[in-house]
Amino acid sequence: MLVLFGDGVCCACSLNKSKAQNAGWVVIALGWGLAVMMGALIAGPSGGHLNPAVSIGLAVAGKFEWALVPGYIAAQMLGGFIGAVIVYLFYIDHFKATEDQATKLGVFCTAPAIKNTPINFFGEFVATFMLMFAILVMANFGGQVGLVGITWVITAIGMSLGATTGYAMNAARDLSPRIAHAVLPIPGKGGSDWGYSWIPVVAPIAGAAAAALLWGAMACCYAQ
Repeated sequence: MLVLFGDGVCCACSLNKSKAQNAGWVVIALGWGLAVMMGALIAGPSGGHLNPAVSIGLAVAGKFEWALVPGYIAAQMLGGFIGAVIVYLFYIDHFKATEDQATKLGVFCTAPAIKNTPINFFGEFVATFMLMFAILVMANFGGQVGLVGITWVITAIGMSLGATTGYAMNAARDLSPRIAHAVLPIPGKGGSDWGYSWIPVVAPIAGAAAAALLWGAMACCYAQ
């Protein structure tokens, strides 16, 4: 659901002959915020986290069992791949009508607006740090209130911090669709930019872990 709606809004705003082409960054940021909300609502019984970095961050914070992390990550990555395949089939005629290879790749996964590895890593680290910290704080609100809050946090991150790298913050949102781009028979697609692909995986995990550690330190201080 996350990737279906999220990559879907990217296709809608980017691919040729789409009725929403050129709708702009605000629509994309809102679309991704709602995509996360849809996915989290459906995955609510299992905890609602659809992101390997978040699962790891919750484990670091002591709010999720480490033994469950590998299975969750496998499910998240598989879900991301399946979502990307459905998006491709849904927009197949528009992929055929689009010639630009970067546009075709960009609807599946992220890429930096300006390639600068340390800054790109920092951007994904900070964005995911803010997401993870917000999740841990808003968990105290519980249920739907916390979920709505996280939806707007993700939208705000997209609008404020997302324009440099595309704010992946999630390997299941970036690496799984990138793999789908590599294996799907997309006409004239070009390469999948594997040289950049490690940043949207490693930086979010580091950012989420750092946020969990800070949250833990603050929680200890409050307890005293």
